[in-house]
Amino acid sequence: MKIEILGPGCPKCKKLFENTQNAVKDLNLEAQVVKIEDIQKILNAGVMMTPALTVDGVVKSTGKVLSVDELKKIFQE
Repeated sequence: MKIEILGPGCPKCKKLFENTQNAVKDLNLEAQVVKIEDIQKILNAGVMMTPALTVDGVVKSTGKVLSVDELKKIFQE
């Protein structure tokens, strides 16, 4: 599983990245968590609001910081 956090590096983006790492750890998932800060790459993903979360290239959330529990639900789908 490849998980990407898209955002320019704002506090909300950093919090989503941290929550994502915690959710992956809690679920003991084998996942690669990557932070994308390049604006062109963010736009190419079709994201207009950050922070955004993608799982295996599919946008799952934009514009909000998901909690660890919300992230776990997404990763278990």
